[in-house]
Amino acid sequence: MKLQKVLIMFSLLLVLVPSYLVAADFDWTRDFNIRAEADPSGFRARLATRFSIGDAQVDFVIGNVDRPADAYMVLRLGEMSAKPTDYVIEQYKTGKGKGWGVIAKSLGIKPGSKEFHALKRGSDLYDDRNVGKGKGKEKGKGKGKK
Repeated sequence: MKLQKVLIMFSLLLVLVPSYLVAADFDWTRDFNIRAEADPSGFRARLATRFSIGDAQVDFVIGNVDRPADAYMVLRLGEMSAKPTDYVIEQYKTGKGKGWGVIAKSLGIKPGSKEFHALKRGSDLYDDRNVGKGKGKEKGKGKGKK
């Protein structure tokens, strides 16, 4: 009986640990979802602006995913892979239990690539670290300079 309990616990660990590790790669999605859910209309506007899409496509993506970060990831993966949004959503639906890394790989984004690392680092939708940086005129290039 004791051995059976140990085997059950070990089996649970084998199932849970890989999914935790996959989630840890994209742990930025937790805060992303909180922000997006706190301001749904602002989130929708950000998606539309960032990906240059209309309200109908925003509605389509949001209506086919579970969380706001999933909508962002579907659009970002489509952009990175040059695949249509509906194709990425199909990949999401069939592979969402396996994690974003597996979905990205199925779309041709290789683990370890520059694109894959960009996905793991986070989104550019709520990138507060760069607010005010690099947005103004370069030094010495203002009006009146010759």
